[in-house]
Amino acid sequence: MPLPQETIRAKRDGAELAPETIADFIAGLTDGRVTEGQVAAFAMAVFFRGLSLPERVALTRAMAESGAMLAWDLPGPVLDKHSTGGIGDTVSLPLAPLVAACGGYVPMISGRGLGHTGGTFDKLDSIPGYRTTPGLDEFRAVTRSVGCAIIGQTADLAPADRRLYAIRDVTGTVESLDLLTSSILSKKLAAGLGGLVMDVKCGSGAFMTQREGARALADSLVTVANGAGLPTRALLTDMDQPLASAAGNAVEVVYAIDYLTGARREPRFHAVTTALAAEMLVLGRLSPDATDAAARVEDALASGRAAEIFSRMVAALGGPSDLIEAPERHLAAAPVVCDVPAPRSGTVAGIATRDLGLAVIGLGGGRTRPQDGIDHAVGLTGLASLGAAVGPGAPLARVHAREEAAAQAAVAAVQAAYRIGDAAVAPSPEVLERVG
Repeated sequence: MPLPQETIRAKRDGAELAPETIADFIAGLTDGRVTEGQVAAFAMAVFFRGLSLPERVALTRAMAESGAMLAWDLPGPVLDKHSTGGIGDTVSLPLAPLVAACGGYVPMISGRGLGHTGGTFDKLDSIPGYRTTPGLDEFRAVTRSVGCAIIGQTADLAPADRRLYAIRDVTGTVESLDLLTSSILSKKLAAGLGGLVMDVKCGSGAFMTQREGARALADSLVTVANGAGLPTRALLTDMDQPLASAAGNAVEVVYAIDYLTGARREPRFHAVTTALAAEMLVLGRLSPDATDAAARVEDALASGRAAEIFSRMVAALGGPSDLIEAPERHLAAAPVVCDVPAPRSGTVAGIATRDLGLAVIGLGGGRTRPQDGIDHAVGLTGLASLGAAVGPGAPLARVHAREEAAAQAAVAAVQAAYRIGDAAVAPSPEVLERVG
């Protein structure tokens, strides 16, 4: 193995790394020969110098092959979706059972919160008893019997990415297109998928704030994935405002349950969820076209099949069997709840969406260090959308906090994140582009 510092030096100076050099460095990251400081330095060198397409493929393969590689023998297509992250992006929770209700199998390996964005792993961790890191045999068994299983990254699957992911989160290297690509796809390659749909976010709450950057990331993901033998498509979706009106962990689980049961289906969230589900059905050849796929998705929601599958998945992985019927009985609730008054009456003209994610972290709903715990009860609900009328009786949001001081700090942060105007505002379309 070349000395880790020499690999770092080479990339720092702009050299192209050979596949075997990358494989050696990742092997050292996995077995501990490469230190945390060296991993951070490598990530920063990649952030500034970038990787060529062959380097991206080599890094992705090396991280995927750092642990177990799954293979499936199921009567339907094995499909998955991954989002690059945003605020109120709890799509994975209803999407996996939706696709399972339409005949697909969805073994979804999710991540923890990254930077200012929430993580599906952390949301599931708010469900008492839910095993977010089961053994691979249980993961396979639940996927086969229920149709889907959403878990966190286990020690067996892409362990190199697990370590690098945590370090990227706290070293300012989250936005690297190369590291995003390899991190996302290494887990998907290890999961043995037959098809993948990417949800690449774009806007003030995304890692890629500009459309050009989001398109470049989508192109990178689709190119590397297809080059590695994994059929992949991508949608560019808007993140200039929260996707759901809830941001946090337990509060987003409640939101997902309301969506599945029909208690609340907000148009923007519904549009993105159904568009991604339809892409997955077409990619898995479960539907001949997008129109047929969309109709099947709507039927899976209306019939209650998707909600039933979500409930079965939660119970099969150790969670409460009646979570869907009585979420308030099981999910933690914050002791301090208060509204965020609008500074003046008017219309929401702009949202610094990333700052809303930082407000959730400030409440304790995210991490500032890899080893930090999370308060699953805290968060924001009732987030006003672009174009919404606000003022007396129509707050910007509702804060769920552990203590009064934290609540008031979040109130100030949310107020600062919203720009109030007088004219009506037309938000961007939910789905901006399709790639692949």
